[in-house]
Parts: sequence; structure tokens; C-alpha cells
Amino acid sequence: MAPQQLIAQRIATMMIEGFNRHYRVFRDCSASAKARFDAADWMGVQQAVKERIAFYDDRVRETLAELREDFHAEVLDDLTWQQAKLHYIGELLEHEQPELAETFFNSVFCRIMHRTYFHNDFIFVRPAISTEFFESEPPTYRSYYPNAAGLGSSIRRVFLDFCWERSFEDIDRDIEYVMLTLERHLGEWPQAESNFQIQVLNSAFYRNKAAYVIGKAVNGANEYPFAVPVLHTAAGQLYLDTVILDGWRIGALFSLSRAYFMVDMPAPADYVHFLRTIMPNKPRSELYTMLGLGKQGKTMFFRDLMYHLHHSEDQFIVAPGIRGLVMLVFTLPSYPYVFKVIKDVFGATKEVDHETVMRKYQLVKQVDRVGRMADTLEFSYAAFPRTRLSPELIDELQRLVPSQLEADGDDLIIKHLYIERRMEPLNLHLDKAMQAGREDVIDEVVEEYGNAIRELAIANIFPGDMLWKNFGVTRYGRVVFYDYDEIEYMTDCNFRRIPIAPDLETEMSGEVWYSVGRNDIFPEEFATFLLTSPNIRQAFMRHHSDLLDAGFWQQAQEQIRRGVVLDFFPYPESLRFCNVFELGCSDR
Repeated sequence: MAPQQLIAQRIATMMIEGFNRHYRVFRDCSASAKARFDAADWMGVQQAVKERIAFYDDRVRETLAELREDFHAEVLDDLTWQQAKLHYIGELLEHEQPELAETFFNSVFCRIMHRTYFHNDFIFVRPAISTEFFESEPPTYRSYYPNAAGLGSSIRRVFLDFCWERSFEDIDRDIEYVMLTLERHLGEWPQAESNFQIQVLNSAFYRNKAAYVIGKAVNGANEYPFAVPVLHTAAGQLYLDTVILDGWRIGALFSLSRAYFMVDMPAPADYVHFLRTIMPNKPRSELYTMLGLGKQGKTMFFRDLMYHLHHSEDQFIVAPGIRGLVMLVFTLPSYPYVFKVIKDVFGATKEVDHETVMRKYQLVKQVDRVGRMADTLEFSYAAFPRTRLSPELIDELQRLVPSQLEADGDDLIIKHLYIERRMEPLNLHLDKAMQAGREDVIDEVVEEYGNAIRELAIANIFPGDMLWKNFGVTRYGRVVFYDYDEIEYMTDCNFRRIPIAPDLETEMSGEVWYSVGRNDIFPEEFATFLLTSPNIRQAFMRHHSDLLDAGFWQQAQEQIRRGVVLDFFPYPESLRFCNVFELGCSDR
């Protein structure tokens, strides 16, 4: 073999070994979620989610260092890199995670070479290996045949086969609840076809304090998706909390406003394929991200965006709504995402810098977002065709973020940006409701806003800037926070009541008569900038007046410091068996 070929082969081997090392560590962490669930180690769950995020970049850096030390990677010629890619493809022919390994190759290469090399001759702009029809071991899903064993017995076996160490409080009772709920949902039991089976993904989906069993029933030509959360009782036994039967509700489990799942997956593409049969409208990029594979999610997102740009003609525009003090936000009307760039100079009231803002966005990925904080994709050196940027947007970019721009032929490069799912800004949603005289909508959305604040507080997050414009409304009417430059851990805040003024003259002077520390927060002041509208004030005071009292925040802090991890249900409380069958949820 020629020396150049030998070097290319050794590079490919080093790259695949780096990826295999990464996925081995990633999978060990994900597989150990079962042990944490069995042990009710909820603090360990939170720590594992935080640590797992760093695994990918750690392995990329290790591989990069090896390539530089052994091959002086920056000075290798183009032909060597092209041959290295071809050898790498050969390593993937029988690989169970080829799509992830391709992304890993891209990540390493793109840290070595200039972006002029970022095309399919050198990296995997398009996938080279099919991810269809893997025969992974163990299989991706298990099949059960109720016609032979009986439906109740088959459902019972589904849950017992996960082999959790803890016993069920009353599995027969819970199976009866599942059967009753199925009957109510279907209206009447369909006739069982000869091809009647229950398919269940082989690994449970672990997140927070729950294990989710996800699968579908196949009866002839009909398919019925389901997801069942398994929880712990106060006494440490297991129970089925509900059965979720609507595909869109199962999709809500995979919302990017929640923490990522821990799932033991030999072949992730198989899991994504199965999940897409349940949630066909959920982008593969979001499914990969929710499975903890954020880099693959970014790869899939980029490919989807390039495909969409090729098949559309509209222009990127400045996002509607109140302009932010920290971020320049733009969007493509035909694509359901927003793109956010940190401004070069912040508004006068902001006391943060670029590095602080970036740390805040990273923090959001490491915490339990409890369905109330939008997840972000972070990109470096993203290329946008100039012809697709509106003149107004180009002017705004050149005026507000010149340090983030780089010209490259017909493209404009943005050196660093964040991408989020697009939502309607809460302030615009409220304005429309007030103009239409919809008191019911105002009441509903203000209650949702307060619930978002409460749940974030319990999850140890204080939003900082609580203005309506920093929250969005999802298509399901859920209020979600998406502006992170001022977020803090609750435990780092000092919530205080405003001291009584020494005399009337001091109180009426308009001057502050008390000392204020950097992390001091006075909830009484929230009303001044939040409740300027009488309609909104009335709704807020009806549902959330206690949020204006330091006592609420201090109690939340005390729970966090005692290590209390509360339950957050990504489905309505009304669906829980303890409510449906009037058992009393508080007893658990």
C-alpha cells in the first residue's frame, strides 16, 4: 500500500476508534439510567444528564489531538483527506451507528480544515450509508401476540419484561385501568385480526423520575400508538400512572422544552424509525436530539434546512415583535424556526457579556426544562445565501452584529448563532386577545404564564427578565420561556421583601431607601412592569398573586436545598389513573 494510502487508512481507523469510544461511553451512561431508576437516585439522574452532554465534545477533542500529534493533520493534502473519507465509509458498512459516526467524522474534520472544504468531497454533507433495516442485537422492539396469550396477560408481560428490581404495587389493578382506558378510547373493542400484536421498544425511555414504555398495537392494517409512564410510589414500589393513546400527546413527551431521554440504543436509527411510525410529523432532527444525540440532531436539521431552501423562495426577515436588547432574531416565514445572534453591543440596561450569554444557553441544556424552556441548536460558521436575506435583515446584521459576519462569495457567514422552534411571542398573543375582547383567552394564557414561572422555580430556575415578550405560546397553548441571558439558579438568588420606609417623606421621595445587593430580587416589584393592563392584572391576581410575595420564592428555595425533586407530568393531570378512577393522587 502506498504511503499516502496507508496514512489515509490510519486516519480513518483513528477516527472510527474515536467515535466508538464516544458511543461506548454514551451508551453506558444511558443504559445505567435503569439502575438509577431502580435506586430512585433522582439527583444522580440530573447529574448524568448534565455530564452526558459533554461526552461528544470530549471525544472529538481527544481524536483531534491524536490526529495532530500523529499526522500533523492541518498540513495533510486534499487527496489524503478524500481517501481517508473513503476508508472511513468502509468502516461503516456493518456499523450499527453509521449516521452518528458520519457526523463524528464531520465534527473532527471541520475543526481542522477551513470551511471551504465543507462539501461532500471531504465531509458527509449527504449520508453515505443507509440506516434502514438494521438487525441489531438485542432487537429494537419486542413483539407480543395477544391472540395466543390473551390481551391482559400480554400487557402484563410487556411491563414485567423490563425486569425492574422494584416490585409493582398492584400490577393487576394497573392493567385493568389500562384495559378500561383503551376501551373508552376506542369506543368498542375492534375485532382481533390474525395479525394482532403489540410492539414495544426494547429499552424504556428514562427521564426525571419516570420510565416510559413506548410502543404500538398492530391489528391488521390499523396501528394504535401508546406510551405508559411507570413511576415510584412513596413506599418505593412501581405503578402505571396512565396510558397515553393520542399520537400528538406522545409527541408532547418529545417536546424540545423538556430534558433529554436516556435510552439504551444499539442502533439509534432503528429507534428513530419506530418513533416516526408513531409521530410521523415529528422531524427526525428533533427525535435524535430528544434521545440525547444533539449533534446528530444538528446534522439532520442542517440537511432539512438546505433541502427546504432548495424548494422555497421566500427570504429570511427580522422576526416580528419587540426587538431584544441582547439578541438579533430573524426567521424564514416558510420554516418553523427562529435564528438568534448575540449582538455586538447590548442595551444599556443589560449587565452581561457575550461569554455570560453563551454560558446561560449552555446551562439550559444541562437542566430539567420541565416543558417550560425552549431547547436551542447552536451553530458555528453557518452559511446563508445572500439572495435569501431581505435587505432589512442584511442592514440589521451589518449594524448590530458586524463582528459575527464573514463574506464568502454569494454567501454570508454568521460565525455563531442559536436556532429555536418558532413560537408566537406572548406579548403579541395577549395584544391580539385584548383587541378581540377575549377575556377567556387572557385569563387562560396568564394562568399558563404563572404556571410556567412556578414550575421553573421548582426546577431551580429563575427567569430573570420576566417580561411577556420573553415567553412564547406553542401551538398547543403552552407558555414557554425562551430568553436566557438573565436566568439564574434559584439557589443563587436572594429574594427579599421591600423594607418599610422610615417615614412617609422617604417613601414618597421615589428614591430607594434600602441597600440592594447584586443578586437581590424583590418580587413585589414584578407588578410594576408586568401588570400595567387592568385585564391582565385581574387575571394574574386571581391565579398567581403569591408570585409577588418573597415567601413563595423562599419556600421554593428551601425545597431545592433539601434535595426535594418534584414530579412534572408531560401530560394533563386529568389523564392520570388516580384522577380518572378517583383514587386520590396525593396518597402516592
